Amino acid sequence: MLIYLIFSILIAASAFTARNERHLLISGVLFYAVQVLFAVWILAGAFGATSLGVFQYDDAGTLFFILLTVVSAFVFAHSESYLHGGDLRQMRTYSALLLLLTTAIAGAYFAANLAVTWIFLEATTLCSAGLIYYRRTAQALEAAWKYLFVCSTGIAMAYLGILLLAAATKCESLSYEAVAAAAPGSNVLYLKTAFLLILCGYSCKMELFPLYPVGVDANFAAPAPASALISTGVVNAGFLAVLRVYKILAQTEAFPWVRSVLLLTGVLSLIIGALFLRRTNNYKRFLSYSTVENMGIAAIGLGIGGFGVWAAVFHVVCHTLIKSSLFLQIAVVRQVYNSYRINRIGDYIHINRVGAVGLILGMVVVMAFPPSPLFLSEVAILREVIAGGKWWLACALLLLLCIVIYSFCVRVLRLCYQPNQDELHLSKADRKRSWSALVLLLAATIAGIWQPGFLVSMIDQIASL
Repeated sequence: MLIYLIFSILIAASAFTARNERHLLISGVLFYAVQVLFAVWILAGAFGATSLGVFQYDDAGTLFFILLTVVSAFVFAHSESYLHGGDLRQMRTYSALLLLLTTAIAGAYFAANLAVTWIFLEATTLCSAGLIYYRRTAQALEAAWKYLFVCSTGIAMAYLGILLLAAATKCESLSYEAVAAAAPGSNVLYLKTAFLLILCGYSCKMELFPLYPVGVDANFAAPAPASALISTGVVNAGFLAVLRVYKILAQTEAFPWVRSVLLLTGVLSLIIGALFLRRTNNYKRFLSYSTVENMGIAAIGLGIGGFGVWAAVFHVVCHTLIKSSLFLQIAVVRQVYNSYRINRIGDYIHINRVGAVGLILGMVVVMAFPPSPLFLSEVAILREVIAGGKWWLACALLLLLCIVIYSFCVRVLRLCYQPNQDELHLSKADRKRSWSALVLLLAATIAGIWQPGFLVSMIDQIASL
């Protein structure tokens, strides 16, 4: 792990000194070669091993790291086209921060220690803030400072929860394994309070109630390819951090209360996502609120328990591919219109047919229509809800999902077919990127039809309590 971190950070640092765009591309190629080699090395022989005493190559870290490598590589490639011809100094900073953000997320995935997870999540805050401020506008500056302040506050809150969890378990080590072994029999009030603080703190990363607004603003201000990584890689890091604490408390008396809190948080996130999908007039904010809605569904899966935990993990895995594809498609939309305004831009089906088809297919998949993989996870969660006798929750889920479906249909079809009222910038559009983004959507769709044995086995291990 130390070798991986050193090489990744050095290559990312070299991007700061690149003399031209070609050198930036070389840095990116070297960086992702390191990521691929590291993933192959883990799968070939290091799987299940530990490193430096604070990292472990387990199923959760390995699966999400593979997803991160794929999505981040697409984001980097699309960014080269999206930012082509811009100020070289800004491009160097953007590229270096993108690579550093990927490294920080990977560190959070493999961390086997509560404190190390906390450190790497804080590192993602610093890297993301730089990406958010890329355009150097007053709006971008406001979003960057808000992201730094709110995320730092949230991370500090999570740290208080970690300290309280350590005090409750009387554990000298903050490793997940040691804390999980000492948690049964600990003070229940301390455990409940610790989980509440950790969940609230990490909600800024997971884009979950209550600190979801900072993620929405960040995705709005950042360049669209960077938003694809923030809305998937960073969100997954927050989800995995919460999941690991959830598994620690699974054998304690506080667990029923933990599940109730996750149910409430999930429902509130789903309500917020569904309502703001109807109100927002910006396509990037629209996709961000869709992330809040989907993370709410994942939280409900964890809260309902049983097979719902497996469905929640599968939901997050597939959401990573789907949402990154949609954000990359929206990046091409901005190149065409230089705008994300829902009530003004349109006729995209005649301007960029491949991109329009990608958005319509993405709409179908993210709304969980078969053969979407989200259909499998949402049906599984709904089945667990009904089996648990929570009919009020089942009715609320169905109603809110109907609102989400209506909102997506109206907004995406409006982009494709309503008359356009804004100026076009066709010379800036790189339509090849629309084809590229479809690859991620195709991979998610295949997962909805056929789940490879290794994927099912890894999710089984991740979801086991």
